[in-house]
Amino acid sequence: MALCAKKRPPEEERRARANDREYNEKFQYASNCIKTSKYNILTFLPVNLFEQFQEVANTYFLFLLILQLIPQISSLSWFTTIVPLVLVLTITAVKDATDDYFRHKSDNQVNNRQSQVLISGILQQEQWMNVCVGDIIKLENNQFVAADLLLLSSSEPHGLCYIETAELDGETNMKVRQAIPVTSELGDISKLAKFDGEVICEPPNNKLDKFSGTLYWKENKFPLSNQNVLLRGCVLRNTEWCFGLVIFAGPDTKLMQNSGRTKFKRTSIDRLMNTLVLWIFGFLVCMGVILAIGNAIWEHEVGTRFQVYLPWDEAVDSAFFSGFLSFWSYIIILNTVVPISLYVRYVLLLSWGLRCLLRSPSRSSPGMVGPAARARGGGARLPSLPSLTSCPLCSVEVIRLGHSYFINWDKKMFCMKKRTPAEARTTTLNEELGQVEYIFSDKTGTLTQNIMVFNKCSINGHSYGKAPPPQVPRREGQLGSHGRREAGFYSFPGWAQGALKGCVLSWVL
Repeated sequence: MALCAKKRPPEEERRARANDREYNEKFQYASNCIKTSKYNILTFLPVNLFEQFQEVANTYFLFLLILQLIPQISSLSWFTTIVPLVLVLTITAVKDATDDYFRHKSDNQVNNRQSQVLISGILQQEQWMNVCVGDIIKLENNQFVAADLLLLSSSEPHGLCYIETAELDGETNMKVRQAIPVTSELGDISKLAKFDGEVICEPPNNKLDKFSGTLYWKENKFPLSNQNVLLRGCVLRNTEWCFGLVIFAGPDTKLMQNSGRTKFKRTSIDRLMNTLVLWIFGFLVCMGVILAIGNAIWEHEVGTRFQVYLPWDEAVDSAFFSGFLSFWSYIIILNTVVPISLYVRYVLLLSWGLRCLLRSPSRSSPGMVGPAARARGGGARLPSLPSLTSCPLCSVEVIRLGHSYFINWDKKMFCMKKRTPAEARTTTLNEELGQVEYIFSDKTGTLTQNIMVFNKCSINGHSYGKAPPPQVPRREGQLGSHGRREAGFYSFPGWAQGALKGCVLSWVL
C-alpha cells in the first residue's frame, strides 16, 4: 500500500510505450494499486482524534476537563470526568475503525483481482495491483476493465467492442468503442508481442467524456479520442475478447480521479448539534459572567466581614480575583444546561456512580458549598450529574448503527433478480437518505427505468400476447406457490424485529 500513497511531481503529458517496462519505469508512474481507506495503523489514532475533536461538543468538554485540573476553580474530580469522555471517543473510534476495515478489505479484494497480461510474448495471470503502464491486457466478456486502456483489437469486426459504464455514470445501456484501423488487425499474440507503439497524451484528469492523444508507430502518428479508450470500472459486454494498452493506472485513472480523497463527512444533524452546543456555550458564559459579578460584589460588600472566620486562599487577594475564579467554577458546575434527554443513560449512571464512590469522606461533611466557599478555603466537593455533550453524539452513533442493520434487513430493498440485499457500507450518513433538495433531470429515464414490457396488442384485428393477471398483495408470511413461507433474504421473527425496534426507540428516548 505504500506505493498507493507515493507522491509524484505533476505531469505535463503522459508517455507510454507498449511492452517496454524499463522505459515506462523512468517516469515513475503510479501502480495499479488503489487506496480508498482513510487510516492505517500509524495514522489512525491522531487522525481519528483530530476528526472527533472537530465536533464542537468534544472540544468543549475537553476544555472543561482542562479546567477541572486546576484545583482553585474545580469542584469535580478530573478522573470521574475523563472516563465518560474517553468512553465516548473510544466507541466512536471503534465504529470508524470498523468502517475503515471494510474499506481496506474492499481495496484488497479489488487489488487482488486477476488479469491476463502479455509479458515476454506470453499471457500470464497477474494481480491488478501488479499491472503497469505500457502493459498489454487481454479482457474477456463480462470482465471489469483493470485500468484506463487504449483499445488495440477485439473479436468483433473493425475492432469494435461494447462496454457498460454503470460504475462511471450509472447508465446500463451499451456503449461502443472502436480500435484505430492500424491496430485492429493485431489480434494475434505474436503480433501484439512485437507491438512497440508509443502513446503521448494528456496528463491524468477527471474528464470522463474527453481524451486526446497520439499514437506513434512505424514512423507514423495516429490521433486518438475518447472512442478509442476503455476506462477503468467499465464492463466488457457482448464481446468475446479484446486487447488494450494501459495508459493510466491506479490513482491516475479517471474513475479514481473523480472519486477524490476520502473525507470526513458530516450530516445535517451533526451541523445542527454543533450550532446548538455553541449557543449553549454562549448562554453558559452569560450565566457565568452574571454570577461572577454577583460573587465579586458580595465579596466586596459582605464577604469582608467574615474574613476572620473564613479567610481567602493565599492566591486570592481581592474580590475581583475571587469573582474571576468563580466565573470558571460556574462554567464547570453549570454545564448541565445541555439537554439531559439526549444522553446515553448508562454513561450517566456510570459517571454519577464513579463520582459518588470516589468522593473523599473528609469532604462529605456539611459546610459552605460554592465558589465563594472554595475561595475561602472551605466547603465540600459534592458530585454533580455528568453533562458530557459528547454523550448525545454517542447515542446518535448507536442509533446510526441500528439503522444500518435495518437497511440491511429491509425486504423491500431486496433485489430478487440478482438475489442481493441492500448493504449499508457506512454508518455515518444514514439519516441523509431520501433528503433530496435539488433534482436535475435531462430526460425521462434519469429518474425511472428504461424498461418496456410487452403486454398485448391488436394488429389487423388479430390479438397478440396476453395481459398479465393483476397482482394481489400477499400478506407477511403467506405460503407461496410451492408451499413455503415467502420472506426476504434477511427474515427475522416478529418478536425479534419488535425487540430491535424497541432497543432503538429506547436509545432515542
